Parts: sequence; C-alpha cells; structure tokens
Amino acid sequence: MALIRWEPAAELSTIQNEMNRLFNTYFDQPTGGRGAAATRRWVPAMDLIEVADQYVLRADLPGVSDEDVDIQLQDNVLTISGERKTEHENKDEGYYRLERAFGGFSRSLTLPDGVDPTAVQAHFDRGVLEVRIPKPEQKKPRKVQIRLGSQDADERTSIESETADPAHNGRDPAPTLN
Repeated sequence: MALIRWEPAAELSTIQNEMNRLFNTYFDQPTGGRGAAATRRWVPAMDLIEVADQYVLRADLPGVSDEDVDIQLQDNVLTISGERKTEHENKDEGYYRLERAFGGFSRSLTLPDGVDPTAVQAHFDRGVLEVRIPKPEQKKPRKVQIRLGSQDADERTSIESETADPAHNGRDPAPTLN
C-alpha cells in the first residue's frame, strides 16, 4: 500500500464537494404537484472497487442506452456523463405521480498519477456501466552510488579491490583494542 501525504486543503475540498452533493440532493427533491419531477436532478449510483491490478468502477444507469453515455479521461480525471431521456409526454391527464428523475448527469473521479489512458476499458451491460482502470506501475527507488571526489569508475573499482591495509588504500586504519 502506498503512503499518501495528507493535505488539509484537499480534505476541505472533499468536504465541500460532499456538502454540495448533500444539499443538491436535498433541495432537488420534488415538492409535489405536477411537473415537479422535471426539476429533480438525477445522480446515478457508482461503486469503486480496488482489485489486485486495477480499479473497477460500476455505475447503475437504468434506462440509459450506451449511445447516451460519454466517458472522458483528461488530466487524471475520469468523467462519466450522459442523459436519461424522459419516457412520458407532458400531458395533464393520466399521471398521478412522477418520481423517477430524468435528465443529464455528470460524475467525475480523480485517478492516481501515472494511469495509462489508452488502457482504460469500458463495458455496458443491462444498465450497468463497468469501467476498468489499470493501476499505474509503482515507482521503484533507484540506488545511487556515491563517488569519491573526482574519481571515475575505473579508479573506484581499483580502490574497492585493494587490500584492507591502510597504507595501500589511503584510508584510516580500523580501530584495534589493546
């Protein structure tokens, strides 16, 4: 598991986004009466799962065709947007209650640095969109050799291969106990 640096400013942004979503969900609920469902905002449910070598995003999009969904990946932000079209005509007769929301939606997700956009795959089946995002390769530490003074590689090799006698290698002798 990678260590992630805690950034308080990013946490405040996350809290703000969650509060905005909470208030939008609360205030966008229909208050009753005819035509109230047209003002209700639809936000599809999404799950993000981490498996061994990839992230799997599943979004419930009932009543949406694959032609009405758009997936974009730009600057490590995956955006899923689309529209669920209304299935009824605006007539004043025959409708007693409309609770299903229709209209456009857009959901964005910030991905870790290093995700290859060409490797992202999407599959749409029975109203569920599944997006598979391969995890980026973990950066491995690189070992850096320390050079002595202005010596080049040949001189460094000759110093390491000399005997432990301080007179030969120019280093201080190891301490000895008397």
